[in-house]
Amino acid sequence: MATKAKSGPGRAQNKGRSDRGRTTARHPAPNDRYTPPIPKKVRQSPPWVGVLIVGLFVLGVVIVILNYTNVFPGGVSNWWLVGAIGSIFAGLMVATRYH
Repeated sequence: MATKAKSGPGRAQNKGRSDRGRTTARHPAPNDRYTPPIPKKVRQSPPWVGVLIVGLFVLGVVIVILNYTNVFPGGVSNWWLVGAIGSIFAGLMVATRYH
């Protein structure tokens, strides 16, 4: 006699299917790891953060220009350029946190 089509070796159930046709519940349980979105009012950065970003970028560019015009003491130095790159990088890091 023939057996049911779903029983026996090689006749496994389709992947991702349960007996009822769904693999997950329709509504998440209250103890799931769902985190509600943060309200927009909480995510706003203070107004001085935008000024800080622009200030750090401008400071880095001004240091590069003044270094190559030989205004700083000690002549043209790579350490001034390291400071300029650090200032620009700090401005970029602050900009990634801006909301």
